Amino acid sequence: MNIPSELKYTKDHEWVKMDGDVATVGITDFAQGELGDIVYVEVETLDETLDKDEVFGTVEAVKTVSDLFLPLAGEIIEFNESLEDEPEKVNSDPYGDGWMIKIKISDESQVDGLLSDSDYKELVGA
Repeated sequence: MNIPSELKYTKDHEWVKMDGDVATVGITDFAQGELGDIVYVEVETLDETLDKDEVFGTVEAVKTVSDLFLPLAGEIIEFNESLEDEPEKVNSDPYGDGWMIKIKISDESQVDGLLSDSDYKELVGA
């Protein structure tokens, strides 16, 4: 299981990569493995400002549909549109081409509440 050390994580199995005040968000390798083959990613919150833990979209796998929770409050400024045609990128490259959204965060202090790679490994028993 791949858990990159330079990323932050949530208890909802999402990863966060910070670049200034913009956060790139996706689901973890663990999450995509648990979900199985992903067939659809839906994000209808582009250009909306949401609070931390609000639902920003859904990911649909062969077996289930799961809500996606915003890890940090802010405005959703970009959606990875390549996932509309190739949702399987979330399975094949969850930390690269399978990213989901970018957020212009509104409260940098929330970043401190995210999990480190070692905290996340402990959460998933890796």
